[in-house]
Amino acid sequence: MPVELTFMGTGTSQGVPIIGCNCPKCKSTDPHDKRYRSSALVRMNGLTILIDAGPDFRSQMLRAGVSHLDAIILTHNHKDHTGGLDDVRSLNYTDRKAAEIYCEEKVLNTLRNDYAYAFAEHKYPGAPEWHIHLIDEKPFRVDPITDAGELEWVHDIGYFYRQADGSLLPSSNEVARAPHENANVIPIRGYHDTMPVLGFRFGDIAYITDMSSLPASELEKLHGLKHLTLNTVGYKPHHSHFSLDQALELADTIGAEHTWLTHLSHTFPCHEQFCEELRNLCLSRGIRSSVQPAHDGLTVRA
Repeated sequence: MPVELTFMGTGTSQGVPIIGCNCPKCKSTDPHDKRYRSSALVRMNGLTILIDAGPDFRSQMLRAGVSHLDAIILTHNHKDHTGGLDDVRSLNYTDRKAAEIYCEEKVLNTLRNDYAYAFAEHKYPGAPEWHIHLIDEKPFRVDPITDAGELEWVHDIGYFYRQADGSLLPSSNEVARAPHENANVIPIRGYHDTMPVLGFRFGDIAYITDMSSLPASELEKLHGLKHLTLNTVGYKPHHSHFSLDQALELADTIGAEHTWLTHLSHTFPCHEQFCEELRNLCLSRGIRSSVQPAHDGLTVRA
């Protein structure tokens, strides 16, 4: 199963540069040092899947020229990973479909609170249209957009589904369990401090962000990878993210051909210097995986 992953954002919850910061990283003119909030776009088997839709969702979609998504998969419920979900309204209009969102039940509960207007019985006209697919730690299948008919916008009233007899059926945000048969996505359970979060494996590419620990029982899901993504926010130990040393140790344990670091903060040096530093660290420690910082727009294939 050929898979392509593009890093839509590789920064922390504040992005890089950080508002008001005058450090060399934040003042860098190198495009590699400009980092939106962490997100990735996966293409496989004709599907286009977004992992996380943070506050930079709109800018990321425009920069990459993305005009269609088959699914959005959420790693967890923090705002830097869900804060852009209102902007799927543009895709609702152009695709004439509800956005297919895959998430755990606790993430759905947060969405119901943060986006109450999207779940109201009588929705405000123009509220985002979502179909929610509940997932857990079991492998699941992402399908093409469900055939629920085409959304039709009625001015000042909202979205409806046009029926065969010409009548209009009010839309609703459906919630269903994602199917497990013929699975094409493997969840990876980890912890963001004490919060359970998910990473995901697509073929020979795995994407892990916002973790500070990964149970040994999950490592067997990561054998034989060509590309692995791991998060790290700095050199010092952190309560909710891998430190650089922890990320390097984990990269060596997993042994993917290539490991890409994401969720990078401005405490790391500028891109070229950081690349050189990582090459030297891997060489001195005998790390088998090629470990490099990801950057916005980078695409890897397996």
